[in-house]
Amino acid sequence: MAAGSEDWTRPANTNGSFPQVRIADVSKTFGEHVAVNGVSLDLDPASFFCLLGPSGCGKSTLLRMLAGFETPDKGRILIDGVDVTDRPAHRRPVNMMFQSYALFPHMSVARNIAYGLHGLGFGRAEISRRVASLLSLVRLQGHAERRPHQLSGGQKQRVALARALAREPRVLLLDEPLGALDRALREETQEELRSLQRRLSTTFIVVTHDPDEALRLSNRVGVMDRGRLVQTGSAAELYERPASPFVAGLLGDVNLIEGRLGTPTGNGHVTVEASFGPIHATLPDAPLSPGDRVVVAIRPERIALRPPSGGPGESEGKILEATFLGDRIQRQVWMSDGSLLRVSTPVTLDPRFDSGTVVGIGIPPNAATVLAP
Repeated sequence: MAAGSEDWTRPANTNGSFPQVRIADVSKTFGEHVAVNGVSLDLDPASFFCLLGPSGCGKSTLLRMLAGFETPDKGRILIDGVDVTDRPAHRRPVNMMFQSYALFPHMSVARNIAYGLHGLGFGRAEISRRVASLLSLVRLQGHAERRPHQLSGGQKQRVALARALAREPRVLLLDEPLGALDRALREETQEELRSLQRRLSTTFIVVTHDPDEALRLSNRVGVMDRGRLVQTGSAAELYERPASPFVAGLLGDVNLIEGRLGTPTGNGHVTVEASFGPIHATLPDAPLSPGDRVVVAIRPERIALRPPSGGPGESEGKILEATFLGDRIQRQVWMSDGSLLRVSTPVTLDPRFDSGTVVGIGIPPNAATVLAP
């Protein structure tokens, strides 16, 4: 390790004996505005973690505190078991890639990538070796002498990524890294980031407001709301078992149906009496009692449409309209109580019900989740 980087020499925590990143009850206030409020989080080595939330929820402030650009008012931050709360950015084994990329317009691609290595005691040969290796890693061989204005948006993003990786950080922080890319390029770059993270086994922490990006990129997601970390888990856990209406709505299209809790039916399920009929749903961990007013979350793709059978307990509705969305058909179904359900069906499995058709509504118990109030 080069001179000037003495704080990066602690052996990496490769055996999982402690979290690679520990955020312990961290808070940050700007004037009267509480940006981050009592956030605690542990991340294992080689994690790919996304912080998801709307603008102003505190996710970028939390990232800046990890980077060392802001100091918490309360709480501690540890990396590889070392308390770095009060250390400046250059004395932490982290690096940050900014949303704007912040490339130097007067420098070549190679010089942009090498910028962070100068002053650390690396010789010219070692810097050249690292730059060549990084250019290969991000598939920009042959672009070393180009200037930023000669690159596409995706190429600029890869230069910024290579520069952030040049010092071989233990933790890479990415603040809305794909926000400036068009949809097709963004999806392609998401796959590249996933592949790159797996190859490097470096912990990536990404801030995004895009739920699709969070679900595609990470093996673990944390949702922030008004400065608090309100739920963490795998992408599937958060999508299928959201902890609140806020999380449910943030992570995709969802039907939120009010009702009263009935008697548990066993196997973690319960009947909820909605105004259009009963719904069999999965209970949350929170303590609830029969008669409590609750909200049930149901994803549109989990609802089945079928010819009405007239059987006891079956809910029926009338199709108002159908919208073709390429790979699926989304319908608005008008229920007996005047509410609307959104139902999404793959084109290949579509039952071909026209507007005005009365249909039966099928909701499997595992498709509906009772949300704690």
